[in-house]
Amino acid sequence: MGGLLEIHDLHVTYGGVKALRGVSLHVDEGEIVTIIGANGAGKSTLLNAISAVVKVAQGSVTYLGAPLPTRPHQVVARGVIQVPEGRQVFANLTIKRNLEVGAFLRKDKAGIKRDIEYIYTTFPRLKERESQMAGSLSGGEQQMLAIGRAIMSSPKVLLMDEPSLGLAPLMVQEIFRVITKINREGTTILLVEQNAHKALAVAHRAYVIEVGEIIREGKGLELLNDAAVQEAYLGTRKVVLG
Repeated sequence: MGGLLEIHDLHVTYGGVKALRGVSLHVDEGEIVTIIGANGAGKSTLLNAISAVVKVAQGSVTYLGAPLPTRPHQVVARGVIQVPEGRQVFANLTIKRNLEVGAFLRKDKAGIKRDIEYIYTTFPRLKERESQMAGSLSGGEQQMLAIGRAIMSSPKVLLMDEPSLGLAPLMVQEIFRVITKINREGTTILLVEQNAHKALAVAHRAYVIEVGEIIREGKGLELLNDAAVQEAYLGTRKVVLG
């Protein structure tokens, strides 16, 4: 496949239940690759397997041609960073401290300062509230912070798990604007997202997962315009889009 990030024949089992059944896919440098599927299809499990949060029963995950480590902090050190579902910010720390925690493996003080300013430019609300406790932020602001914290880890590949979940429509628009901005500026993104319309619209390529198996793949706009995908995931039978 020759991708920056390659997943080959991945199997994950939870207590006898097969969550992933031979998943293979690749993410090339500079892409946004989207994974869509119903609840329980295995989308989050896939990201957690890449991040070494869950144990892989069979198969391989390679990055730049070498196997990714089997401990989460080592995966982070390689530059593969996950923005988890549900945001999971450090509620009792300030915004600024959350961002600093994201850089805990870094030693480049000038680079850390530069990236904090980049995040504040990207998310002006965080700059306005930098001394505020993260737990007091709105859901959308917490999602901004979760993305910002991940950026502080200097990601080469950003794994994003349902970044728009539970957010108001205007905030969903903002989150997808930021996703495309980050990607244009050089970060490769693997995006898991239930808002299939938005996700496919920004994706270079996409995969559809059902019951732990990849059942379809293609360019983002191709799948967005696919009648079967529209009926299953977009709530319509046939609308030509893109």
